[in-house]
Parts: sequence; C-alpha cells; structure tokens
Amino acid sequence: MLLLSMWVRAQGSIRRVSREEGQTTAEYALVILAAAAVAVVLIAWAHSSGKLPAFFDHIIDQVTASGGG
Repeated sequence: MLLLSMWVRAQGSIRRVSREEGQTTAEYALVILAAAAVAVVLIAWAHSSGKLPAFFDHIIDQVTASGGG
C-alpha cells in the first residue's frame, strides 16, 4: 500500500512538472510575441517618419569617416 501511495504521488508530481514546463513555454512565446510587436511598431514609426533612412545614412557616414586603416 505504501508503494502504491508513493507511486501515485510521483505521478502527480510528474504531471505537475509537465504542466509547468508547458506554462513556461507559453510564457516565453508571449514574451517573444510582445517583443516582436514592439519591434514592428518601432520600425513602422521609423519608416513613416523618415528617421530610419537618416539613421542608416548617419551610421554609414560614421563608419566610412573612421577610415579603414
């Protein structure tokens, strides 16, 4: 009887861990989706405001001005 009771407890623990692993995976997925949404909003804003091409032009100018040696 004791062995059966221990086995039932172990099975419950395994199920609980499996559910928690699934919950963690879902949380990571939600964080990734939120980060992607923020990135899309920022890129859309930068593209519509004309800041994105100016930013890249500035970076390229700095790289070329620093020289290659």
